[in-house]
Amino acid sequence: MDTDQLIRSLAADNAQRALPVGIILLLALMAATPVSTAMLLLGLGIRPDIMVAMRNPFFDLKFVVTMALAISAAAVSLHLSRPEASLQGWGWLLIAPVVVVAGGIAGEMMLPQRLPMLTRLVGHNSMLCMSAIPVLSLPILTAAMIGLRHGAPARPALAGAIAGLLSAGAAATLYASHCTDDSPLFVATWYTIATAIVAGIGALIGRRVLRY
Repeated sequence: MDTDQLIRSLAADNAQRALPVGIILLLALMAATPVSTAMLLLGLGIRPDIMVAMRNPFFDLKFVVTMALAISAAAVSLHLSRPEASLQGWGWLLIAPVVVVAGGIAGEMMLPQRLPMLTRLVGHNSMLCMSAIPVLSLPILTAAMIGLRHGAPARPALAGAIAGLLSAGAAATLYASHCTDDSPLFVATWYTIATAIVAGIGALIGRRVLRY
């Protein structure tokens, strides 16, 4: 093989080099999110009073909590996609949504309440919340698994669980536009249960799919 041919071969190898995991994950999530959005719009729809609800800071807080979960879990997922990575030093990112919702609960407690605490906690759509968020998360979880398969996580079950948190956060952001329960107590209870369900599913799938 002469020098020119060797250079062409090396150039071809570089051209075929795989995209970074982060790019693949981003592209997969961008493809899956419209599917989950369509599922929401066709199956549940947007709450009819959304324009009025947007004036309620606790309605807006729901999106801050769910987006904080999705973003922090995405960062941790990318970190865990490397074979030498561990959760140590990164798990604190996942505390962000907890801090936000805890602040919301504290703020709500300081306001005069028209409804009892138990009523605010149970809400009107707790069962729907626990089922809708996991269902809406399925396309996003599938996309996350596809993206993370291009990495090499040392702990596939943990990586799958964090991917579940990412998927649940994104799905909960969509569901929040339908949910008429705006109390931080409701979010802290039922959104958390739904998120735990998706994280468990992610761990089970990740244990098999993300193993290398």
